[in-house]
Amino acid sequence: MTASKLEQAVIDGDLDTTLVEVQRFLDEGTLPQAVMEEHLIPAMAEVGRLFEENEYFVPELLIAARAMQEAMKILNPLLTNSGIKKAGRVVIGTVKGDFHDIGKNLVASMLEGGGFEVIDLGVDVSPEKFAEQAKEKPGSIIAMSALLTTTMTQMQAVIQKLEAEGLRATSKVIVGGAPVTDEFARKIGADGYSDNASAAVTLAKTFVKAV
Repeated sequence: MTASKLEQAVIDGDLDTTLVEVQRFLDEGTLPQAVMEEHLIPAMAEVGRLFEENEYFVPELLIAARAMQEAMKILNPLLTNSGIKKAGRVVIGTVKGDFHDIGKNLVASMLEGGGFEVIDLGVDVSPEKFAEQAKEKPGSIIAMSALLTTTMTQMQAVIQKLEAEGLRATSKVIVGGAPVTDEFARKIGADGYSDNASAAVTLAKTFVKAV
């Protein structure tokens, strides 16, 4: 099936065309949910495929994610007002002591493009802050990023905090970042690990289906 002009604009990272096309669909009476499900989500799925097959790299992912993210800024208020249910909820942040956000932002954008509600806590996020969000929004997936070997240990601190607060049973935890490995994720008791943004979306979807 040929991609729509909106879908292709997101795949190409063409921000101007993306915004024009989103507004055109809305002006023509297309429901916000249909714009998201029929155009934006397929576009980001294709971007993920291109990345997995080494046809796209991080720069292409970033510009596509930016186009999708700006489109969602238009759609999100309309989706909220219509009471549309999201695929799931992810609370994401870079752990305490770490101020890197490019990878975290990319994962957040890809998750949003996959239909998730994303609560982005930013960088330098303490275990207490993650636990607070897990308590306020039970059933959320907690996604943590670390780009330094000196801060990745904070991921275990977050999991321990969730356990201490009795929140671990209701919160799936996924981790990622340059120094993080699948072995490390298992060692600290995380539920899953991803080494790229596209795989993180797939992983999050498996946990939503498992609930």
